[in-house]
Amino acid sequence: MKHRNWSSWLFLLAVVISVTLVGCQSKAQPASLVYGLTLIPSGIDPHIHASSELGIPLRSVYDTLVYLDPDTGVFVPGLATEWTVSEDGRRYTFKLRTGVRFHDGSRFDAQAVKFNLERVLNPETGSQKARYMVGSLRQIEVPDELTVVLDLAEPYAPLLDSLSQVYLGMASPTAVQKWGNADYQFHQVGTGPYRLAEYVPGDHLTLTRYTDYDWGPSFLRAEGRNQVGEVVFRFYQDPATRAVALESGQAHVMGEIPPQDAARIEGRSDLALLPVPIPGQPLQLFINSTRPPTDELAVRRALIQAVDRAAVVQTVFGSWSPVADGPLTAVTMAHLGGFGDMYPYRPSVAAALLDQAGWVDPDGDGVRARDGRTLNISFYYMSWGMMPEVAQMVENAWRAVGFQVESQLVAYPAALEAARNGDHNVIPFNLSGTDPSMLDSFYTSGGGFNWSKVSDPDLDAWFQAASVSTQLAERITLYQRAQQRIMEQALVMPVRDYVNLNGVSRQMAGLRYDAQGWFPLLATLSVQE
Repeated sequence: MKHRNWSSWLFLLAVVISVTLVGCQSKAQPASLVYGLTLIPSGIDPHIHASSELGIPLRSVYDTLVYLDPDTGVFVPGLATEWTVSEDGRRYTFKLRTGVRFHDGSRFDAQAVKFNLERVLNPETGSQKARYMVGSLRQIEVPDELTVVLDLAEPYAPLLDSLSQVYLGMASPTAVQKWGNADYQFHQVGTGPYRLAEYVPGDHLTLTRYTDYDWGPSFLRAEGRNQVGEVVFRFYQDPATRAVALESGQAHVMGEIPPQDAARIEGRSDLALLPVPIPGQPLQLFINSTRPPTDELAVRRALIQAVDRAAVVQTVFGSWSPVADGPLTAVTMAHLGGFGDMYPYRPSVAAALLDQAGWVDPDGDGVRARDGRTLNISFYYMSWGMMPEVAQMVENAWRAVGFQVESQLVAYPAALEAARNGDHNVIPFNLSGTDPSMLDSFYTSGGGFNWSKVSDPDLDAWFQAASVSTQLAERITLYQRAQQRIMEQALVMPVRDYVNLNGVSRQMAGLRYDAQGWFPLLATLSVQE
């Protein structure tokens, strides 16, 4: 198995686009940058809500205690200038930056950090994600106005990664107390390079530059002339409208360009295509290891080897996405590759596995059976991520080796219910993130997203050990060991490493993304002269 250098892969996430105007294009500058969002979130308070979409604008509204440098993969100072971790990994001490003011003029200090973290932990806040990102945090101490100590019940290795994400961004206590949890999302106040000017759900969200901002890390420092003073985010849920908006000049940046439109955009002189690989878990099909017939290892392995995954990716996503090679994407720390060699496309091998397990086609109708029961697969899938197109090709491949497939296109809530109840044999999912601890809840016994329904004491022990280890090398070894076991047991069929295809007007310069891959660093944007 190959271990790829994750820092070099993270370097790919720091893609910088700096291009000049072509020919005799007009030098008229847009009054503001229009940035296309592809999903209308149900809410955008990062302490409460969980969507990736909210982070696209709000990464620039909020600073975090630390940042994960997109160039090096190293944690660097944010609102905290330095930090220390106790030998037992249970106490984190942060020294805070002086002179920082929230957008409303209130002061950032240790009490503000305490307020934010206690808000996240408070059950009345109803946090969907942030509260689960701080591990066993049990107490926030404030020895002085510029020192914060986080006390954990047990070590939690991903804590710095969590504190670098927008979901744990520092909000103005004054604003939160003024508006309350229900209305704060419309009046959010941070310390970042942009301030929230207006939010009209389903229509637009407007940010304006915070001109006093001068305390961010180097990759958030504005350089040169003509920095973008206003960014208006508008919603383009229908994929067919995204390239059209770019080509007509209605939008200057657009994420999640459909693959069929990417080549056209790439070929234009007034637009550029910026592919950004996303760390985390790939698009993959979770296989239920407790529901017949996928409770049999041979059947699970046959499902994987029956599908030409490279053909699926090329047909549906074109040349823009690599074929997934395991439970983590190739740009994620601790990724372990080589599983394509374990499960090459071999429909003849898939058929032989089923034959050996006693699943045969007794009457020549193309459907295998055993002991009077057909080889039936319950396949749930959702509409996002071009899954319907993927599902069609996968179903055809499974049917070709003798499976009977009962597929259902369902909304996300119905998918969650089916997965929770174990009604599925196969169901897809993908998740972005920079720390491999995201695997824990998917493969730990009783984990909230354990959709393969695995119960493996070794996996449980490895994930537990990795979550408390303060040694990076040890954590990587443990997560790679877990990936090996996951694939040996055929608990998932990896399909596609996610790549966000961003279309960009060539009037824009300096567009880059943070280490999460999804979130633009707007502070570095400028308009070409």
